Amino acid sequence: MTTTNFSLLLALLLCTGGVARTQDKKLTGYADTAATRQLELESRFDKQLSSSHIGETIRELSSQPHHIGSARGKAVAEDILQRFKSYGWDAEIVTYQVLFPTPKERLVELKGPTSYKALLKEPALKEDATSGQAGQLPTYNAWSADGDVEGSLVYVNYGLPEDYEYLDRAGINVKGKIVIAKYGRSWRGSKPKVAQEHGAIGCIIYSDPRDDGYYAGDVYPKGAFKNEYGVQRGSVMDIVIYPGDPLTPDIGATANAKRLDRLQAPNLLKIPVLPISYHDATPLLKALEGPVAPEEWRGALPFTYHIGGGSAKVHLKLSFDWQIRPCYNVVAKLKGSEQPDQWIIRGNHHDAWVNGAADPISGLAALLEEAKAIGELKKQGYQPKRTLVYCAWDGEEPGLLGSTEWVEDHAAELKDKAVVYINSDNNGRGFLNASGSHALETLVNEVARDIKDPQTAISLQARKQAAEAVKAATPKQKKEKLSKQGFAIGAMGSGSDYSSFLQHLGVPALDYGFSGEDAGGEYHSIYDSYDDYTRFKDPGFQYGVALSQTAGHTVLRLANTVTLPFDFRKLYETVNGYVNELTDLTTNLRESTAIENQLIRDNKYQQVTDTTKHLTAPLPKSEVPYLDFSPLQNALTGLDTATIALAARKTLTGATVNKALYQAEQQLLNDAGLPARTWYKHTLYAPGFYTGYGVKTIPGVREAIEQRRWKEAQEQIGVVAAAINRLSAYLGGIH
Repeated sequence: MTTTNFSLLLALLLCTGGVARTQDKKLTGYADTAATRQLELESRFDKQLSSSHIGETIRELSSQPHHIGSARGKAVAEDILQRFKSYGWDAEIVTYQVLFPTPKERLVELKGPTSYKALLKEPALKEDATSGQAGQLPTYNAWSADGDVEGSLVYVNYGLPEDYEYLDRAGINVKGKIVIAKYGRSWRGSKPKVAQEHGAIGCIIYSDPRDDGYYAGDVYPKGAFKNEYGVQRGSVMDIVIYPGDPLTPDIGATANAKRLDRLQAPNLLKIPVLPISYHDATPLLKALEGPVAPEEWRGALPFTYHIGGGSAKVHLKLSFDWQIRPCYNVVAKLKGSEQPDQWIIRGNHHDAWVNGAADPISGLAALLEEAKAIGELKKQGYQPKRTLVYCAWDGEEPGLLGSTEWVEDHAAELKDKAVVYINSDNNGRGFLNASGSHALETLVNEVARDIKDPQTAISLQARKQAAEAVKAATPKQKKEKLSKQGFAIGAMGSGSDYSSFLQHLGVPALDYGFSGEDAGGEYHSIYDSYDDYTRFKDPGFQYGVALSQTAGHTVLRLANTVTLPFDFRKLYETVNGYVNELTDLTTNLRESTAIENQLIRDNKYQQVTDTTKHLTAPLPKSEVPYLDFSPLQNALTGLDTATIALAARKTLTGATVNKALYQAEQQLLNDAGLPARTWYKHTLYAPGFYTGYGVKTIPGVREAIEQRRWKEAQEQIGVVAAAINRLSAYLGGIH
């Protein structure tokens, strides 16, 4: 965003009332006098926050590799435990026993028409003090299958389902072959999953410099972007089936837990998969022949991209140790003075693939700074009305292990006591990102309104709103963004520790972080280091303070309010938008299918889609039938009425009312879960079956439509309508 554009938009925001004046500040759930006291408490909290201390915490906790199961991983958990205790919290380490494989053997070699053996190694750099340490996990994808396979190599672009549709039309079958896919456009675990579905025997993933390298900017260590040897480690567990320990779905992975046979775990792959650098990918891709890749498939390496499937052959050999390892969660509590059985839970993971200065220590340092500041307030006499529970999770990187096992182990207690779960993960500089339960959108905006952005000295809310207006595609959309009171929070997919709280138990959840001015290629590599962080992420740690303020103020407001600030009108507005998206999706799909089928029947499809004349025409698709959305639309009418009536009740107070408010989200659960993945029970939010981290809203209906399962789509419309009707009836009973 240019300074000129930002200044103009900020001026417009001020003129249109988009930025609240101090005297206009209201806190939902607080009377005016109580709001004044609360804002004074938050001011005292802010004074305890130190950017230099956050920086020192990042330096100390990222000083050595500390993945789950390592000696340093345990030492980091013990360090965090002692910090909580020194801040005046009651803290303990809660240990689970989880499966976590590390590599025994990794081999990628080109067998023809030329020979090349991949390095599979990131070099130490003199500019990065920790990059040459012992104890680093090698470059690999956790949860790959063991395998020793050899086959022709096929380039599959990003490895999306539509990429395989293109290959089918090009006459290229990946069955019995090894595929190479680019990182990007979908979660990494979706790439081998789709390859496996199409019969591939192995999968290689690399970062193309067009997406993550010199095409974007100077590479590390000169600049922030991925150098030719950098590799993104990461999990390929099929978390869209369920996250956590793959051997103990739905139960905590305690020492005596009943475990599945590993080879029967439904969320584990059956083929080997390995990530490589673009240095190692170059000889493989250059060896490919066959059709030239379409323009949108081409990367930034200095040669012509071909699809392959012919003489280029690759040998891929992987084996892993498949050990059960301890998973150390650190859980700290401050007991509430009035409602000790209502819990405000805050979490961030502590394990890293290597040193993890950005991911996760930047977010963890902010969380620990909050705990320290609240501890100082406690020494001054402050006691929260509700219990605060601060958690540092282990095993997030391999598949949300620590948080999921803790949630499954305490499911009944959490459904009874958990008011909200507030998550963070890696943090940078730029704009506030907030996602979560939409009944909390008003609270998020009030918090963001009252905190200054470190760079611009305007509110986080105003800067976020200005950024959204800049990105808007049309003048009309820009005006709409500017005139709106606040900003919309995002919907939650997966990829961090909120997933089990919201999507499995129906505990309201939020996720916070800053980004937008911290791009780079260090993610999950040995270069995610303190040296990298202080140069390219948040050099003065000011956005670490901003994250502490944002999450800390949210915690304190929820802890102290008389009436919990759930705004179910925002939920209604959001869900209404989702349903409109579904009806538009169906209409657009119906129209596009009719047009495509007509072009195919008239032998004109190739004239529109294939100027190279080498693709076969697709088979006509089944016409999109009529879907009856009236059950959903009628349910929304009821939710509209119920939320208006609830908002009009001005005397909602007391522990029973508050418990009813925070348990309302549970009405949106479906006990049967989503089709083909019963662990996910929320009818509004889930990670996409083929997008992984990316969210699908009203997923049962949306994915059935996208995948043309019409009977299932109609059934799921009824399931979601029933959930919304339950919520409406439930809200009507809150008095």
